[in-house]
Amino acid sequence: MLAKFFAHWKLHKFPILFILGSILFYAAFAYDLDRADFIKLIMLYAGAFFFCYKLIQLEKWNLKFLLVAGVLFRMVFLFAEPNLSQDFFRFIWDGELIKNGINPYVHLPKDLILDDGLPISNAQELFLGMGELSAKHFSNYPPLNQLVFTIAAFLGGGSILGSIITMRLFIIAADLGVLYFGIKLLEHLKVTSHMMFWYFLNPLVIIELTGNLHFEGVMLFFFVWALYLIGKGKWVASAPIYALSIMTKLVPILFLPVFLRYFGIKKSIGFYVLTGGSCLLLLLPFYSQVFIDNYSETVGLWFSNFEFNASTYNLIKKIGISYFDAKPWELVKSYGRIMALSVIGITLLLSFLRKNENLNVLIKSMLWVLTCYLFLSSTVHPWYVVFLLVLGVFSNYRFPMVWTATIFLSYWAYSNPEYQENLWLLLLEYLIVFGYLIYELTLKRGKKLDFFKKVDTN
Repeated sequence: MLAKFFAHWKLHKFPILFILGSILFYAAFAYDLDRADFIKLIMLYAGAFFFCYKLIQLEKWNLKFLLVAGVLFRMVFLFAEPNLSQDFFRFIWDGELIKNGINPYVHLPKDLILDDGLPISNAQELFLGMGELSAKHFSNYPPLNQLVFTIAAFLGGGSILGSIITMRLFIIAADLGVLYFGIKLLEHLKVTSHMMFWYFLNPLVIIELTGNLHFEGVMLFFFVWALYLIGKGKWVASAPIYALSIMTKLVPILFLPVFLRYFGIKKSIGFYVLTGGSCLLLLLPFYSQVFIDNYSETVGLWFSNFEFNASTYNLIKKIGISYFDAKPWELVKSYGRIMALSVIGITLLLSFLRKNENLNVLIKSMLWVLTCYLFLSSTVHPWYVVFLLVLGVFSNYRFPMVWTATIFLSYWAYSNPEYQENLWLLLLEYLIVFGYLIYELTLKRGKKLDFFKKVDTN
């Protein structure tokens, strides 16, 4: 046994040291980090990212080794309260409401908290924790998210930490599912399996999903599963799975038009009907006369009221304020409407101008749709890029991986009480991302622009 241990150590000495170093970094991130301490945050993240790169570089043919490493990193966060996001307070609040028969889509937290008989555990702590902005809006989390919140409320037994652990286990299980179906899809696409570990070991994924309890991983589990079934020709079975992805996070709705050429008219109609019908069934338990208005209004706020870590929007805002005396609060509302129309137009162009009958081209079209959406959006939280990372893995583009390395520069905003962004750091973030994207689109690919390319040569 001892001889086997030393033989294993000799073969994997540096990767094992990298795993131990990563565990220390993640432990410091989870239990000893104030998000206002930007220097410590960025150094821990840079160290974790370097170890991720080295692990994949040295052990890319040892998938079991990388699997164990990814699970260990996630388990470090198991008992930690999220420290970069306060969204989890609203998650638990919504779960407690549904547990007690109250619809989170039709009641505002700021109104409910005034009720002395409100039957939810830790109501005051959850209300204060979610913040004023969340408290004055209806819930914007889709039904499958709400189901997980409710299970967490039941299994948590009235304990905030208990609910956190339950949600975290769901997210870890979903990441394992993403890895499983992602590897199967990569094999179907004839791409090396180890590429999926750029998702599974990525510090952005581990910190923002497992650590900060964002549900992109759950959405991606259903999305990748559905995409694998579609690749295998099982489009009927894939439709309800795709609906589960939409009902976790709404983002996959963006990609529905690009399926038109892949399936053809007849199958596309069937896919859309099955997907839409499944979504309606999941929405049915929450339906009321005011549900549609409240939910649409809340989701619309993301296009017209909020701004964080934007690229194109910040440039337009700077020009508008400096040269045209634009009012920021008016600009973001107008920009949101224009941005939504622009994304719809780009999606339709990519749906009809590219040969999406091929699965590789279909996935690349999705990549460009989401890339344009994120580049145009006025709000790009770090965890939004996780979806783009997965599409990059499947489509052989690396600029999403580069973005996951630079996007934590946006967290400078939390280092000051006014949450003021540092535009120089955002400029650095996007210069690196745009620079690498241009490199991939031109020099790396023989100066053949891929954006509207009709025939894929890869």
